[in-house]
Amino acid sequence: MAKFQDTLDESLIKFINNQKMFFVATAPKEGKINISPKGLDGTLKIIDNSTIYWLNYFGSGNETAAHLQEDNRLTLMFCAFEGNPLILRLYCSVEVVQEKDEKWGDSIEHFENSHGARQVFKLHIESVNNSCGWGVPLYDFVSQRDKLSNYMENSTKEDHIKYMKKNNQTSFDGKPTHLFK
Repeated sequence: MAKFQDTLDESLIKFINNQKMFFVATAPKEGKINISPKGLDGTLKIIDNSTIYWLNYFGSGNETAAHLQEDNRLTLMFCAFEGNPLILRLYCSVEVVQEKDEKWGDSIEHFENSHGARQVFKLHIESVNNSCGWGVPLYDFVSQRDKLSNYMENSTKEDHIKYMKKNNQTSFDGKPTHLFK
């Protein structure tokens, strides 16, 4: 049976901290709904039982930032792929913080490795839903992929900016991300 609560409790915080991946869902007022799998250790920082910072690295698109320009709602979903079954959804309102913003320094300081950072999302949890997860299969974690982290470590900030200017200024639907403006 699904259970709703207003904030995270200690058992859910522990669950989140043990996950190797999560999913992010956003939607613009019109256009494609986006669901993205996310990994990379150290990209989520739980500040308290209702606040999470998510460090977002650059990639092939920037749907989340574009969608949040129109509607600041975001859902994070975690699934237990090992151990006891659980699906956890966090329904959040979001502040987008980019390097050009005044709050960047305070936001990025929560992360050890910010090389390749595109933005930080400050998530304000409005509702927490956990459900059984009995239908989620069991998987064995092998490792995080290292292609993105290797690229970020072996390229310059100028390379990252060039890539983001080419690939991350609009969504797949042509919606602006305001990454550099």
